[in-house]
Amino acid sequence: MEDKLQDKLIKAAINARKNAYVPYSEFAVGAAVLTEEGKIYGGCNIENISYSMTNCAERTAIFKAVSNEEDTKIRAIAIVADTKHPCVPCGACRQVMIEFGDRDLEVIMANLAGDTLIKELDELFWGSVNEEILG
Repeated sequence: MEDKLQDKLIKAAINARKNAYVPYSEFAVGAAVLTEEGKIYGGCNIENISYSMTNCAERTAIFKAVSNEEDTKIRAIAIVADTKHPCVPCGACRQVMIEFGDRDLEVIMANLAGDTLIKELDELFWGSVNEEILG
């Protein structure tokens, strides 16, 4: 992915982070996905007093894309938080990413200091539950 598009995705994630609803953890995360159609959808984490009902920023962004586009395919995702190192996605989010992206989906992990780490999804989530395993 070209640097300009990567920067645009990170900025969209930073912008989405501003809407995070995090009264319990105070850990705001923003994410932005790029679809095959070239559209960008942002999402933030949304907490609930019952922590099990919390939704991560990555899944919020992916679900927004899925609810707005027919046959959604995710090309890339950027994740940003105010952390010491680039923010990595949780296992649940990785499973959702594999559902709507390919193994080579570009995962751009960043922090507010500008540090980035870029990996393909398969590097982060080998052995995921997918059609190859179930089929």
